Amino acid sequence: MDIESIRKVFPAKLIPEKEIFSRINPGHRIFIGTGCGEPQYAVKAFVRYMESNPKAFLDAEIFQVWTLGVVPKAAELFKKNFRHNAFFVGANTRDAVNSGTADYTPVFLSRVPHLFSKGMIPIDVALIQISPPDERGFASLGVSVDIVKAAVEAASIVIAQVNNAMPRVHGDTFIHVKDVDFLIPYDEPLLEYETSLPSEVSERIGKNVARIVEDGDTIQVGYGNTPNAILSALSHKKNLGVHTELFTDGIAELMRQGVITNDRKPIDRGKSVAAFCMGTTETYSFIHDNPTVEFRTIDYTNNPAVIARIDNITAINSALEIDLTGQATAESIGRAFHSGIGGHADFMRGSTMARHGKSILVLPSTALAGSVSRIVPFLREGAGVTLSRGDVYYVVTEFGIAFLDGKNIRERAMSLIGIAHPKFQPALLEAARERSMIYKDQTSIRGGYPEELESHRILVPGEGVLLRPVRISDEPLLKDFFYSLSEGTVYKRFFMTGPRAMPHEKLQHLFLDIDIAKEMVILAVPEHETKEVVLGVAQYRGNKASHTAEVAVVVRDEHQNRGIGTALLSHLSYIAKKQGLLGFTAEVLRENRAMLHLFQKVGFDITEKEVIAEAFSLRLGFQK
Repeated sequence: MDIESIRKVFPAKLIPEKEIFSRINPGHRIFIGTGCGEPQYAVKAFVRYMESNPKAFLDAEIFQVWTLGVVPKAAELFKKNFRHNAFFVGANTRDAVNSGTADYTPVFLSRVPHLFSKGMIPIDVALIQISPPDERGFASLGVSVDIVKAAVEAASIVIAQVNNAMPRVHGDTFIHVKDVDFLIPYDEPLLEYETSLPSEVSERIGKNVARIVEDGDTIQVGYGNTPNAILSALSHKKNLGVHTELFTDGIAELMRQGVITNDRKPIDRGKSVAAFCMGTTETYSFIHDNPTVEFRTIDYTNNPAVIARIDNITAINSALEIDLTGQATAESIGRAFHSGIGGHADFMRGSTMARHGKSILVLPSTALAGSVSRIVPFLREGAGVTLSRGDVYYVVTEFGIAFLDGKNIRERAMSLIGIAHPKFQPALLEAARERSMIYKDQTSIRGGYPEELESHRILVPGEGVLLRPVRISDEPLLKDFFYSLSEGTVYKRFFMTGPRAMPHEKLQHLFLDIDIAKEMVILAVPEHETKEVVLGVAQYRGNKASHTAEVAVVVRDEHQNRGIGTALLSHLSYIAKKQGLLGFTAEVLRENRAMLHLFQKVGFDITEKEVIAEAFSLRLGFQK
């Protein structure tokens, strides 16, 4: 149905703009379309009308989720005419909100349609943007469905800019022209949202997240440089699905590559489901009339009960700051409002209710050009707790992954300190000691976490292990590992007889009180497990006089004779050679033939000297 056909059937909908805006009265509450769906020309026409008729309406209120357009500037010009009220604080409204010249309504976005429909937030006028109606009179809300459809249904007056640039998107996006009171035909490019190229920090975060996301997972990702880097890091995955709030350029690209297929979703199979899109013209073209993309209202996409029905959903959201107990804020920096609640809690809670669901909170370890840590002892005064201690499962920075679910405060603090920026770890440890969150004698690993020393090994087809340096948060894992060992294995490794005991002080001294420039502890852990389990440990301690190091290896009993010891010792040898060591030394019980065989298998030049009747002292030279 073209404009001329509409003019013949519904002539009252195409009246002059000044007559349209004259229907807006003092005190009206006006909703304007979201983000890239903001009707730019219509808003400018509205502003022109205010300029010509400054007393036509006063004390009006403008509602938006997110504005990229002209509204905040207009709000500054027309303070007496209207006040801006944001459901999400963006860069364009941040100063106004924090200076008190605009309002912020903290709310789960999934709740907003309910607030509209029940009249708790009345909407008098909806100013939106639509695609041209089809032959049956149905137009699409295009890139912005989210709360827009609920606003249209609740508003007394609906004003729509008809724009040929608006894509026709499948799903719950359609409204009939008869339900629109006034039309303003005007073609113009849609607003675009482009991010800068991902930084090195974002790329490292993306790689860490990719270790958690598995083939077949359904993902939810937010906006910005870090989410884009995360999506890029998922390019080697298979059969991913999408159920998200925001559709981005990165999602479109993974769909083009065939990484996102939605073939394994239990609901909306074959469809990438989102509520709105912020991207480039190329992405708008991709979603236009694309049957594999459906936009739904925010009370569907963000409904925790709906999210919980999606097996293997992985929600990935960002935070501004997290404290050592696991509380996180994504909406404020101390007392200053920065963004909003948005869909964080909806997706983080819904995903953990789902079968095999996962929630991942990502944040760079520092802010303000590296001058402050985003991991802090406690959230700053006035900060909004977007996610409580019970909401946060995985936390990812460029320095690693912390898993908090089921962890006590001491374990949480150590896990989060372990992924903080190394230059802030000593201060965080001291702050945690002072607050009795960790052991008073808790030591640290000098030299930080050398991620480059991680190694992935396939032992048998389908079974992989990760060999990684020890972290300061590994004490509970090492304790469990020690007490899992049989008496025979404990005797062979630690020369320990009688009751087994590995108290905190001893365990810390053996495995955690190290300087990686002179010592190394490597753990073997299974890949792709929710809860890490130590399968084996290899370590060396340097002898400065001989420029060698004493080495020891131990493997959990039920995993012995599967190649884990060989992998550990080979990798430890590689690290020692890089450090310039000349070889290893080892004390081995005469009866420990398995260890002697392991040293031979790895290929050391072995020189032995019997010390006592029960043990050998070995010199293990690296082969040239």
